[in-house]
Amino acid sequence: MARLTLEFPDNQFYFTTQLTVRITDINAGKHLANDSMVSMISEARARFLYQFGIEEVSDKDTGIIVTDLATTYKREAFARDALIFEVGMMDLNKYGGDIIFRITKAIGGELVALAKSGFVFYDFTTSKVTPMPDDFRFRFPGVNYIHNG
Repeated sequence: MARLTLEFPDNQFYFTTQLTVRITDINAGKHLANDSMVSMISEARARFLYQFGIEEVSDKDTGIIVTDLATTYKREAFARDALIFEVGMMDLNKYGGDIIFRITKAIGGELVALAKSGFVFYDFTTSKVTPMPDDFRFRFPGVNYIHNG
């Protein structure tokens, strides 16, 4: 099976947050478990969107849903490690795009993982994907935009 390769331009990161690996995030291999990393990525995504005034969950009919997640691990993280999550966006299109993550150790700066999470805007009343609101796209003027149907 071919290995997944993720590469992100430095100028696409807009936000940084720190999360600490809890003892409950550790697996039988005594390092950060995959499911816990996914939870931490989700928390970093929520903080990023909140910082830019975007509610993932609100009383509105339209919101953001995750369509996929790809993660590549570069090294282990352990209980009590402080991790820096750099979060950004790329490849916006008519309906959504990718939220990107670079995860490093706060002490030493070693790269732990890279991740990319696809998202679309979704109308919960019609249960259909809906076009990205202009005010969302305008919050990220430096993000590349892919013109597609």
